[in-house]
Amino acid sequence: MHRAQSESVTRFALGELATRLGAELIGDPSYVVSRIASLDAADGDAISFLSNPRYLPALATSMAGCVIVSPTHRDAAARRGAALITEDPYLCFARLTQLWAAQGRGTAGAVIHPSAVVHAGAQLAQGVSVGPLAVIEDGAAVGDGAVIGAQCFIGAGASVGAQTRLSAQVVIGARCHIGARGIVHSGVVIGADGFGFAPHQGRWEKIEQLGGVRIGDDVEIGANTCIDRGALDDTVIEDGVKLDNLVQIGHNVHIGAHSALAGTAAVSGSTRIGAHCTMAGGAGVVGHVTLADHVHLGARSVATHSIRKPGLYTGLFPIDDNASWEKNAATLRQLHRLRERIRALEKSNETKSS
Repeated sequence: MHRAQSESVTRFALGELATRLGAELIGDPSYVVSRIASLDAADGDAISFLSNPRYLPALATSMAGCVIVSPTHRDAAARRGAALITEDPYLCFARLTQLWAAQGRGTAGAVIHPSAVVHAGAQLAQGVSVGPLAVIEDGAAVGDGAVIGAQCFIGAGASVGAQTRLSAQVVIGARCHIGARGIVHSGVVIGADGFGFAPHQGRWEKIEQLGGVRIGDDVEIGANTCIDRGALDDTVIEDGVKLDNLVQIGHNVHIGAHSALAGTAAVSGSTRIGAHCTMAGGAGVVGHVTLADHVHLGARSVATHSIRKPGLYTGLFPIDDNASWEKNAATLRQLHRLRERIRALEKSNETKSS
């Protein structure tokens, strides 16, 4: 299949990169790189990085115009050519990608597309861009330099902070708020009704969800993630939280600052997660429990009760060949009966001993 060729306009001299990244440069400061690449795929126009020692053999043979390395690998990098020396190469790489993305986005002025529907009662600060077919309702507020993508919806009384970027087709419901410098990917829904129903005579009676959602600064939300509004009080996502794609956050959940949840993680209603917690892919937390700061859940693990002590917790049954798994599963079903038999034997032994 034919692919259209795109000419990169992102170019940096190594001297500028060293200054902006706070790294020591070995090599010609006027040398220009125009892309970022892995060690194996890099050529003379590319800059690459080494953070994991297992890839050290690739450093010697890499054709990269420049590599980012730690002081430990300074000599090995210098033998092959230009290098940026920094204490944390992976962090330096992350900041390098930010420079690249910022330059790639360019400096186009604020544009309100003619097809966008912006209510007269909405407040748009300076430098706001609004894409095609976006809707911003009465009383909504959008901060300086924010970008509202095509077909986004911002409900009445909602707010979007300064420099926050909404990709296409993001929904921010009425009275829901996100702070500054956020990144919200396509398909995200913030402020859908929480899952609240009262049972009555074999049917479910809806509990209207009257709260909102409050999201702090520097939060990134992955594609098709849903954050439900609270039933009475707000659902709260504190500063610096990172949510991957397809994450579900139930109503009245509170997630502490700088926690991170990987893809398909799910948090049931009224759960409180502390700061600097992580949940690996597919992990879950049942409702009305608390996770302390610095609690980490392994992949597919489910926290069924409060965890008050920091640490890594895993509830995943190890994968095995099917025949062995069936035998182990059958044994697990007998654990309760075996436990009762052991208790009976212990009691019998105690009686004989006495």
